[in-house]
Amino acid sequence: MSYSTQTPNQSDIWAATTDLTNLRQKLLDIFCQLAYQEGDFVLSSGQRSSYYINGKQVTLNPQGAVAIARLLLPLLPEDTQAVAGLTLGADPIVSSVSVVSVYENRPIPALIIRKEAKGHGTMAYIEGPSLPPGAKVVVLEDVVTTGQSALKAVERLQAAGYTVDTVISLIDRLQGGRELYESAGLQFQVLFTIKDLQKRYQEINL
Repeated sequence: MSYSTQTPNQSDIWAATTDLTNLRQKLLDIFCQLAYQEGDFVLSSGQRSSYYINGKQVTLNPQGAVAIARLLLPLLPEDTQAVAGLTLGADPIVSSVSVVSVYENRPIPALIIRKEAKGHGTMAYIEGPSLPPGAKVVVLEDVVTTGQSALKAVERLQAAGYTVDTVISLIDRLQGGRELYESAGLQFQVLFTIKDLQKRYQEINL
């Protein structure tokens, strides 16, 4: 997918103008086109896989970022006071959701959870606006495999005094993440499963 320096026309801004039902399909298509690869890969969990999903090819794509934010916002509970996620995969997701939330007249701050505490200053794990104690935070993730990354974010937010009971992911690889979250008392929602991607990938590449 290439980018034009010309003035955008209506087709160039589909992520901002398409209705949510069609937007979901378009987002699935660009995940198949830009992020999904088949081959022999080693995942961050250490597992080997016959496919790989590079979510940042979509979450850092301007159309992908807006589409993701528009689709995630309706999934957030009404009392959500912030969205958060573990760096690096969740960074563009929480940022785009926060920005687009303003245009939806529902401004929601974003928090970024470090993998290691900052080595200077406040030595903090959490970057972003300070929220009141007990604030309701939803954790966002790009691709869930075992679920450990988002769970680490949940635990650090809870240790900071925030309330977290929901994790939302763009893609679930169906390899134990849901079961881990449910065992921790968390609700889990997802835009797509790996079955959705692989089915659509096969249709596109017939």
